[in-house]
Amino acid sequence: MVKNNRISVFVLLLFIIVGGSKSTFGQDPIFTQFYANPMYLNPAFAGSRVCPRIALNYRNEWPNISGNFVTMAAAYDQKVESLYGGLGLIVLTDNAAKTIKTTRVSAVYAYNQAITRKFSVNFGAEATYFQKSLDWNKLTFGDMIDARRGFVYPTNDIPRGGTSSGVDFSAGVVGYTEKFFIGFAAHHLTEPNESLMNSVNVPLPRRYTFHAGAVIPLETGMGRYSKSNDFISPNILFTQQGTFQQLNMGLYVKKNALTGGVWYRNKDAFIITLGLESDYVKVGYSYDVTISKLSLGSGGSHEVSMGFNFACKPKKKTFRTISCPSF
Repeated sequence: MVKNNRISVFVLLLFIIVGGSKSTFGQDPIFTQFYANPMYLNPAFAGSRVCPRIALNYRNEWPNISGNFVTMAAAYDQKVESLYGGLGLIVLTDNAAKTIKTTRVSAVYAYNQAITRKFSVNFGAEATYFQKSLDWNKLTFGDMIDARRGFVYPTNDIPRGGTSSGVDFSAGVVGYTEKFFIGFAAHHLTEPNESLMNSVNVPLPRRYTFHAGAVIPLETGMGRYSKSNDFISPNILFTQQGTFQQLNMGLYVKKNALTGGVWYRNKDAFIITLGLESDYVKVGYSYDVTISKLSLGSGGSHEVSMGFNFACKPKKKTFRTISCPSF
């Protein structure tokens, strides 16, 4: 009964946090492999590869804790020359404790503008339809508890709502050259109501993200004209949503088809990332080694990404791609 009690308490607290209080706020799921689904990080990345691509992401956070968080996403984007930028589509599902499920479908457009011969800027906009639902059958309440036998009685609590849906908007900008990139994104501009209870207003707070990185080539061979696709890429990412803040600092190293990365997320986790990439397919895996108070029992977080790149022949060469990591 002890295990079941822990599950029930966790689920009930989760419900209260997400949908039952005016003074608490939900937070977005965040992927560790930020650049494996770049449009989710910043809508200004839509079409940044020029040719069509598909991105698939799976994240299982705290698998050893009853009521873990499972997030999946699928995205497609490509450059559209007649629109002077790129178009994209993102579908995301987030399942919290097998009790609260969120689905988001986003359409993305990014406009590309060359500022100088070496520096370009992408401006992105995103429109999203979201739906959140609560499974009342997974919740337990105090009147269900027997002192000896645990949760055995039916509850007298009456379901109050349990679903919410609405429209959401986001925007972002990325400036870049062949050597570095810097970006800023603001999600949930209108702070839509995501309450799961009737007559309660719980706005989803805006999420602000700042990210930047550099690409330092690793030259091989001899001579001034020798070239290589190998590089070192230091990166930084800062996110704030409501009172929640997160700082990520890391480094990627790419050698031939193999990419490795090491990240630190402040006061939360060390992250190890491994990726294998060809011209058309890439596969990535990352593991979050939790160092917070949850470290002993959480099981960390596992994340897997897959990407498919399609060949194309752009009619114009003025549209620059963004040199950034793939994982």
